Amino acid sequence: MDLILWRHAEAAEPDAGEDDLERPLTAKGQKQARRMAEWLTLQLPDSARILVSPALRTRQTAEPLQRKFKIVQELAPGADAEDVLLAANWPNAKEPVLVVGHQPTLGQVAALLLSGQPQDWQVKKGAAWWIVRRDPLDPYSVYLKAVMGPELIIK
Repeated sequence: MDLILWRHAEAAEPDAGEDDLERPLTAKGQKQARRMAEWLTLQLPDSARILVSPALRTRQTAEPLQRKFKIVQELAPGADAEDVLLAANWPNAKEPVLVVGHQPTLGQVAALLLSGQPQDWQVKKGAAWWIVRRDPLDPYSVYLKAVMGPELIIK
């Protein structure tokens, strides 16, 4: 199974009293999302499922892909690694799954899958980590296929 963890791009700081779920991307964040979407479009098969947190910033990050995505409440800020893995049907999904979500959750998912330990790893804003498990029955068949950040994409 392929699991791609895409952290939302740079978002505006919250105003006093603003609902965290309604924070939009900044202009820089919009650019980051477009760059990563271009790269992901070249990599992702058409069959990939895209799961997105209900937060505005994650929806805006996913929109430049110009593909259908499903908003999943269990991916909202504060989710834990197990919530993400359950939503993605890890490791049994037949198609690649792209999750657009938040820190520290995505870093925790990456740490759990790649080290087997609960840790807080950092996933940079707008970056994607591509993790593969070749055999759903073999937990040792997990590897990191790619890590890409918007600042690494040359135009």
